[in-house]
Amino acid sequence: MSAYQLQPVAAEDLDALFQLRMEALRPSLERLGRYDLARSRERFQTLFDPATMRHICRGNERVGFLMLRETPAGETPVLRLEQLYLQPAAQGQGLGSWVLSWAKDQARRAGLSLSLSALKLSDANRFYLRHGFKAVGESEFDIDYLWRLPVAGEEARLAQVPDGIAPVWSGVQGERPGRA
Repeated sequence: MSAYQLQPVAAEDLDALFQLRMEALRPSLERLGRYDLARSRERFQTLFDPATMRHICRGNERVGFLMLRETPAGETPVLRLEQLYLQPAAQGQGLGSWVLSWAKDQARRAGLSLSLSALKLSDANRFYLRHGFKAVGESEFDIDYLWRLPVAGEEARLAQVPDGIAPVWSGVQGERPGRA
């Protein structure tokens, strides 16, 4: 059994989650010159949807939260990790990796790819790249990422390559092109 778990979010959790979000997000917003508590609260209240959110818990302690939802009808169907925030003291301990693994499992079960955005200049960008997300777009303040649902057999092939890096040659087993 994992030391980590997800628990439902309720409407009365809004203030506590907002405080956690700002604790995690403030350094990135300040680097961009975008820290504005009132604007951040308004944006969070607009996005707040307990049905699509989960507390991230380590034992009995709530140390973060996530929001995972399908894109609305009319948009390219993907699962969207709209929010993922961990208390700074809980970062760098494998919890974020555990959450991404869970989110990828949800995407696999739904037969969808997984998308998200991260603020430019945020340390989260390196984290998402390390976990197989590819940058697919950019706006004034965000970088958009996508983890594509692997085609059948692709994950097994990639698992055999050190560090999950796909070889630059195509072909089955045997010699690399250009080698005698």
